[in-house]
Amino acid sequence: MAEQMMAADGRTLKSSLNRALRRQKLRALLLIAPLLLFILITFVIPIGQMLFRSVENQIVSDTIPRTVDALADWDAAADQLPDEDVFRAFAADMMVAVEERIHTRLGSRLNYETAGISSQFRRSGRDVEDMGEDLTAQFTALDPAWADPATWVALMADPDWIAARAGAATEPAFIVSESARAALPRSADVYADFARVTQQTNNDSPTEEQPWNVVYIALYEDLLADPAPRIAGAAPNDMLAAAGAAVAGFAAPDIRAAFVDSDRGWGETQTWQVIQTYSPAYTASYFLNAVDLKQTPEGIQSAPENQQIYVRLFIRTLIMSLTIMVSCILLGYPVAWMLANLPSRQANLMLILVLLPFWTSLLVRTSAWKVLLQQQGVINDLLVWVGLVADESRLTMINNATGTIIAMTHILLPFMILPLYSVMKTIPPSYLRAAKSLGATNWTAFWRVYFPQSVPGIGAGSILVFILSIGYYITPEIVGGTSGIFISNRIAYHISSSLNWGLAAALGTILLVVVLALYWAYDRIVGIDNVKLGG
Repeated sequence: MAEQMMAADGRTLKSSLNRALRRQKLRALLLIAPLLLFILITFVIPIGQMLFRSVENQIVSDTIPRTVDALADWDAAADQLPDEDVFRAFAADMMVAVEERIHTRLGSRLNYETAGISSQFRRSGRDVEDMGEDLTAQFTALDPAWADPATWVALMADPDWIAARAGAATEPAFIVSESARAALPRSADVYADFARVTQQTNNDSPTEEQPWNVVYIALYEDLLADPAPRIAGAAPNDMLAAAGAAVAGFAAPDIRAAFVDSDRGWGETQTWQVIQTYSPAYTASYFLNAVDLKQTPEGIQSAPENQQIYVRLFIRTLIMSLTIMVSCILLGYPVAWMLANLPSRQANLMLILVLLPFWTSLLVRTSAWKVLLQQQGVINDLLVWVGLVADESRLTMINNATGTIIAMTHILLPFMILPLYSVMKTIPPSYLRAAKSLGATNWTAFWRVYFPQSVPGIGAGSILVFILSIGYYITPEIVGGTSGIFISNRIAYHISSSLNWGLAAALGTILLVVVLALYWAYDRIVGIDNVKLGG
């Protein structure tokens, strides 16, 4: 058996080498850890949040949970309004949402799908507090104690909460007793929300506030279902039994009519179809909207023709980005060739001129193009002066796609020239001289010998320019007008103006997928290993 070689520390040589290798890897990992952390925080997490926002739709089920449950069995295709139970559940949800001031957010979310529904939520938010007040009056007429907050606390409060409140300096969170939930399930559910909102939102106590009208509506429903409920403990069961015997003679609240009186939109089935369609916690509606489609109770359909803008914007963004990329190649290739073949002194001076635009603000450069390209601008004045264009036929080069292409080609040109220059600098001039000495013409020597070696630089510059241009925002916004803007401008609009962050996230996700798909296609066709930034 061969004797194992030993290191100076007494370990085997193999073990010692493995240990040194592990230390080396750990040291390398620690060195790049700050960069990894930076990328994780500033790149990976925001992209993850964007992906989540593009499908997240929990605001509907979180804001009106009872309505979502009540609408689950409603047949949207029957073209009939939901029954009274749905409206009563909606009244309870709206009362909570109004007190928490979140009903307008839900209205804004649904307004992205159907215009005008946001105003319905605002109007009814002002009226929902009064819905059911006639029923409340009937309970208090039967027994004035129903208007006393103490009566409700005696009915609903858990004995442990009453004991904890008696010995606490600050009132603990209200707890509904299990016996109340069993005897009066609807009332206990709505009263629990009333107590929570009273304590947390209004900083008050349920022992001092009369319940909302919707709590009386829930009690009315419970007593109709079971006229003789019994609650354990010190609850006023006699009073409850009297109310149970009387509710059959009460005038039933018509909450549906109350909502329709508040806003006629609640009397249209389309409103409830929208709520039911967009009630799931996760939705594909943002992605459908991003490709000019719409989710309806009948399935996925095309958006109205006057709302189909996003597919056209995606196509325009791709075409204009490709045009800018090709323009940069055509303009940048000769400049890079001159830089690579001039003597060092002249090449350095020319390189400074190429980098000179970076010394000024992007906003200033873009604004300068606005001055140059306008109909009374420098370029049109020059064309008129030399006689190429008549004064009354000045060219329109601003606030359209032409202005965007010209300005962005100028701004992104250095990103094409620099990779080309770095690759061309590595091509030995002797190759061209050898080709010519073997009988090749200048064009043949360039096309068959020089150009193939510069293709990696074209690839690197093209990827840089295309990826930068496809997500550009400032320049199209300033010089693009309505026909020269990109999809990024629409994303910015939804983030800052319409506040439809879900649609903005879906548009951004699609843009990211398109870029990755093009990158994958480039890798498959050309090979990313052939892309070089130098050497």
